[in-house]
Amino acid sequence: MLTVAAICFEDSEGQVLTVRKRGTTKFMLPGGKLEPGESPKAAALREIEEEVGIVLDDADVTLLGEWRTAAANEAATGLIGTVYLAELTGTPRARAEIAELRWVDAYPSPGADLADLAPLLSECVMPELRRRRDARG
Repeated sequence: MLTVAAICFEDSEGQVLTVRKRGTTKFMLPGGKLEPGESPKAAALREIEEEVGIVLDDADVTLLGEWRTAAANEAATGLIGTVYLAELTGTPRARAEIAELRWVDAYPSPGADLADLAPLLSECVMPELRRRRDARG
């Protein structure tokens, strides 16, 4: 079982920032594994700076949710993912192990091809974003 933390940046057009790590095929939210003794929030803040060069602090993020799902790039591996929302405060750029950045529709139409997205994003985060949007009316 992997334990990860990530940040969801949604722009004004309903697009979410995703990353693809070198040597992988799935796009996911920027973030990564917790270091020993590290909280999910601290891990998310550290990983965002390492992966996309965005510096955030505790007050900049709010909890979106925690889910259990399949890991994106490791076969037959479960994942516990804690995801936070944050406003994008700069221009993200691919750093460290990130091969590519891509903005994807946070509210894909039914039947949209989501095969290249991590399960945490497509099966958990996107439905929660839709639920929250619909609750706002």
